[in-house]
Amino acid sequence: MSAATGRGGDSGFPDPRRVLVVSATASEAAHLPDGVETLICGIGKVDAAAATTAAILRAVERTGADGPADITVVNVGTAGALHDGHSGLYLPSAVTNHDISSEALRALGYPLVDRIALPEGDGSVLATGDMFVSDPAVRTRLAQDADLVDMEGFAVARACTLLGTPVRLVKYVSDDADESAMDWLDRVDHCARELGAWVAGRLGAG
Repeated sequence: MSAATGRGGDSGFPDPRRVLVVSATASEAAHLPDGVETLICGIGKVDAAAATTAAILRAVERTGADGPADITVVNVGTAGALHDGHSGLYLPSAVTNHDISSEALRALGYPLVDRIALPEGDGSVLATGDMFVSDPAVRTRLAQDADLVDMEGFAVARACTLLGTPVRLVKYVSDDADESAMDWLDRVDHCARELGAWVAGRLGAG
């Protein structure tokens, strides 16, 4: 699997006042523009899905929107690269739930959603799971189907799709999803600056 070389999603937001930026940690959101509505959802899929759902409903009330479809969610954060040479900022075209037993559940007659297509992406695929990936063997396995790995993207996207809320994922590579992942604390501020600049640019284009 290899990501597209281009970067999609360069258009601005329809109404910047109705943009909700979701980040797992305050560190990843540290350089977002002043005044942008921001949710620190917490780490992992459960917290991300629950917090995003509640925040969308609050945003509808706060902005006077007609419903969740009038809110735009942007999930910003760091991600591990699953292929050598992947670096910088990505706007995934699809996100998967990598640590659910999809095949077994389908065999038992319980179909489920484990992949979501995303608009205005760059061709890359993000894998989401509750596992903090620092094992090269896990990296190799995930790389068969994805370019990047994180811990919240799928959950945010799933919450949005269930509510009918437009969503975009914006990820900046912080490590190679191997032993280097343990250096995340030393790298997150640079990633946050790049993510903040991307959001600022899209708000300015809106």
